[in-house]
Amino acid sequence: MADGEIITGTLASGGRLDKALAEATDLSRERIKGLIVGGAVEIAGVPAKSGSAKVDRGTPFAIALPPPEPLAAIPQDIPLDIVFEDKHLIVVNKPAGMVVHPAAGNPDGTLVNALLFHCQGRLSGINGIARPGIVHRIDKDTSGLLVVAKSDAAHEGLARQFADHSITRRYLAVCAGHPNPSSGTISARIGRSDRDRKKMAVLPAETTRGKHAVTHYETLRRLDHASLIECRLETGRTHQVRVHCASIGHALLGDPVYGRSPKALKALLDELGFSRQALHAARLGFRHPISAETLDFCAELPSDMRELIDQTAR
Repeated sequence: MADGEIITGTLASGGRLDKALAEATDLSRERIKGLIVGGAVEIAGVPAKSGSAKVDRGTPFAIALPPPEPLAAIPQDIPLDIVFEDKHLIVVNKPAGMVVHPAAGNPDGTLVNALLFHCQGRLSGINGIARPGIVHRIDKDTSGLLVVAKSDAAHEGLARQFADHSITRRYLAVCAGHPNPSSGTISARIGRSDRDRKKMAVLPAETTRGKHAVTHYETLRRLDHASLIECRLETGRTHQVRVHCASIGHALLGDPVYGRSPKALKALLDELGFSRQALHAARLGFRHPISAETLDFCAELPSDMRELIDQTAR
């Protein structure tokens, strides 16, 4: 098998191997096919030969994920909105449209490129040259607060707080319609969608796939065919707020993946040129990983979301 992180488990369904493995993991069928060709998949201790092979439910499997290809980031003089900085960490207010770290399709112009220039390369090396200093991420088209580690000690301390869910994370969002009840908790597993492996989805409660996710929401203001809501995260799953809100019928305005713009607002969104999810990481709180001081930061709504709210005010 190939060297790398190993995923193990048992198949929850039978039939085609690639389909069964996709259902048992967060990997796409195409990725699995490539891993099979590369000799990275074992079924009941035997190397898999073909994705079309028939397998039985309950069969044990092991997948060795190869390490990601290193992607060196170069320092770039890109303006940053710095909220806090010391020798251990830096908190920035990321604008919508900026990718957090280089990846395929986004080799530069990222937050990491900007940080490498600003910090003169002094970022935690725990995530290697591909993601130096990155402890958590927010989506490209989500704006708001993000903490980055400048030292390995800070990185490890922050990572522990994210793992034990002690970080305070509050998002402001504009969703379609008016949630009923106006406040509540969404507790639902999130994993890859069966219908589109590029998307995340709420999974059936009885499944062992995906990851447990909890979002507390509260309506702050009723708007015309929309609502300004605050979402408090207990967990930090991929696209969590977007997926959870869509799952209760109140997708975020402008979300190109999980939502459809209400007919009553589509013309306004087009007029404003608002084509991103209306989501902003407004508050971030944590214990300083070195001094243990309690830190709490807030970032005002960006102008595009303020204008959207003003134009939809009742």
